[in-house]
Order: sequence, then C-alpha cells, then structure tokens
Amino acid sequence: MEISRELLFFFSALGAFNGIVLSLYFLFFAKPKHISSKFLGAFLLMMSIRTGKSVFFYFNPDLSLHFLQFGLTACFFIGPFLYFYIKSMTQPQSSITKEWKYHFISLVLIALITGFIYPFKTNVDLWRPYFIRTIYYTWLVYSLLAGFQLMPILRKGFKNTSKLSSIEIWLISIYFGNLTVWFAYNYSRFTSYIVGALTFTFLFYLVILFLFFNKQKRSVIFNKNTKYGDKKIDDKIALQLIDKLKILMLEEKIYANANLKSSQVAKKISITTHQFSQLLNDNLKKNFALFINEYRIEAAKELLLKNDNFTLEAVAYECGFNSKSTFYNYFKKIEGKTPAQYRSSNL
Repeated sequence: MEISRELLFFFSALGAFNGIVLSLYFLFFAKPKHISSKFLGAFLLMMSIRTGKSVFFYFNPDLSLHFLQFGLTACFFIGPFLYFYIKSMTQPQSSITKEWKYHFISLVLIALITGFIYPFKTNVDLWRPYFIRTIYYTWLVYSLLAGFQLMPILRKGFKNTSKLSSIEIWLISIYFGNLTVWFAYNYSRFTSYIVGALTFTFLFYLVILFLFFNKQKRSVIFNKNTKYGDKKIDDKIALQLIDKLKILMLEEKIYANANLKSSQVAKKISITTHQFSQLLNDNLKKNFALFINEYRIEAAKELLLKNDNFTLEAVAYECGFNSKSTFYNYFKKIEGKTPAQYRSSNL
C-alpha cells in the first residue's frame, strides 16, 4: 500500500473507530442515564459501522458480502435512531417510552426477515440497486422526520441565531452533519466512494474540537442537561403527566414515604427530574416540597378528624413527615392554624 493510500485509509477509518468508542460510552457509561443517551449512542454506532464497512470495502473490493450486508443493515437504522434521539431531546420521555420499542421491533423484524430470506451473497441483483436504494431512502425519510421535530428550533435560528441555546446548536449540528454524510454517500458515484467516510471523520473531529474548546457546549454532549432551552412542555402532555401524578398521590399514596425524592417521582411518570421540576414550576406553580407536603397535609387532616387517639407526632410520621417541626410549619403555612387548633375546631 502506497503512503498516500495508507494515509487515506488512516483518516477515513479514524472517524469510524472513534465513533464506535464514543457510542459505547453513550450506550453504557454516560451519566445521568437518560434514554436520549442511548439513542445518540446507537445512532453513532450505526453510522460508525456503516462508515467502517465502506472503508474496508474501498481498500478491499473482495470483502465478504456478509460484511457488506452487515454494514448496510446498520445503515438502515441510522435514520430511525437519529429521529428518536432528536425526539427524546425535544419532547418528554413519556411520549416516546412505548412508541420507540414497538417501532424498533418492527424495523428489526424487517431487517432480519429480509436478510434471512434474501441474503446479499445469493441475491446481489436484488440488493444492488433495490435494497440499497430502499435503505438510503429510509435513512432520508427518518432524517426529514427528525427535521420536522427540529422545526421550532430551525425557525428560531433563521430569525436570530444568537437566541439559540447550547443544546439547540448541538442538535442542529448533529442533524445537518447527518444530512451531509447522507449526501456524501448517496452521490458518491459523482465523486468517490471513500468521500462518505472522510466526511464522517471530518465532521466527527470538527464537533469534538468544538466541544473541547467550549465547556458549555461540552456539557450538552455528555447529557448534563437533557432538556433543551426553555421549551415548555406541551399542554396536552402536561395534563397527562398531572393526571399520572394525581393517581400516584391519591391511589398509591407515595407521599407517605418520608424519604421520597423528586427523581423517584419523575421516574414513575417516565420523565427526567429536570422535566418534572419544569412541570411543577410551569404548570402547577409550586416546587416539589410544597407539592408533596400539600398531599401530606390533606392526609393529616383526615387522620386528625378520624382518629383522635393519634398523637400529633404519630399523624405526622404516618403522613410522610420526618419531623414534628416540619409538619407543624407546613400545616400552619397551608391551613393557617396548627394541627391541634384544626383538630379542636373541627371535632
């Protein structure tokens, strides 16, 4: 292999190799754990596998058709994983929790059944061009759907780019980087087949350098802020989430747990802690402590009147307060009188 070809192989394969390493980080080690990290990791992994396949095929045209089928199958999933990554970053997790599972089960079944019945090795005429063309159009269609999810951000960016938040800039970069790689591969017949791999490597390291020199943007890629900008939760979704909260409080009575944390409640209704805090502040106009303690006080009022044998301390602990003073303070704040005064005036 000539020096120029060695350098070409090195730079074209560099992005694929490092993309796989970074994808594994997002899939298994990124904290805080959030479904968007999984989608980003899977998107990077599929893109890296597809890119790696093209590199090895370019330098070894006699590569086994099994490897080509594997790489093209990964390509089939690039668009769907991008779409669900964008969606998971722009919508509450509850809106995609069930949807993505059924969605990918269908796609996996299509890929497995097609690959089993019509393997590349014995159906080259079907794969070239029909299956390959279908795979690229699938990638494009899902990319367009992802673009639809980004429309509010794109409109804001066209009006005034200075108003874009770090996470919005990151999402736009990922999206248009994906489109650039798609065009590089889809129109490689006019340039060179290796251009797609080189494009991916170039964009990959451009983003890495951008993040390396900007600490604020770096916090975005490592998912320290899983909710972008100040986007308010959709009103319909907010109402659904509030209904779930009411069920948790009134039927499961989770407020009785004195050590209850906001992250535990958020997990039960399938949203992030940040989104839960946003839901309370924007839609209920209260913080977590007040929200939980209001339910505890309602339960305490019922106990105070139903069972006058209960001491005030017993009522407090039964309803989830971990101290007598906290119970007294919140009771007086909400009801305007002490627990003893409430009991005596209502019995």
